[in-house]
Amino acid sequence: MSALSIGYARVSTSEQDLTAQRNQLATLGVPKDRVYTDHGLTGTNRDRPGLSQALAAVRDGDTLVITKLDRLARSLPDARNIIEELTQKNVKLSIGGSIHDPADPVGRLLFNVLAMVAEFESDLIRARTREGMQIAKAKGRLRGKQPKLSKLQEAHVVSLYTAGEHTTTEIAELFNVARSTVYRIVQRTPR
Repeated sequence: MSALSIGYARVSTSEQDLTAQRNQLATLGVPKDRVYTDHGLTGTNRDRPGLSQALAAVRDGDTLVITKLDRLARSLPDARNIIEELTQKNVKLSIGGSIHDPADPVGRLLFNVLAMVAEFESDLIRARTREGMQIAKAKGRLRGKQPKLSKLQEAHVVSLYTAGEHTTTEIAELFNVARSTVYRIVQRTPR
């Protein structure tokens, strides 16, 4: 049996598109029917169906092909677990066309360095996001989730609920909210 190239592509949000990665994988020699994908799943989450299928599809001598390391893993422990699984199966890893043999000490070193860079990049993104949120909050632009109903509407919900003439479902339908919203409003209103 000849060695195969198995591709894996991932995007973090449902708004993103896999086309560029699919095209690059095709350029790297991966047949379209051997590309496994995850759409809208972050690289920090190991529970990715496409990744599981790709890892299950590779056999002894095959190559797992990815466009960039951050498409495979965003944390060093996760990257190490994946590379360990590839090593046990005697599978090589191609990152953007550069082959890394996990059984080779130099290949393992390069992979670990790349994994640390991917994790560092992920940490930087999180830090910048937190910093941006703090600045927006300080400027009054980030106020959190706004209530569905005004104070006057909430008072009306409480009066209808305490009167006992309407069910919670009826009140929720009247105000176009979920029943849980009605319960929350009633719970937080002092009596």
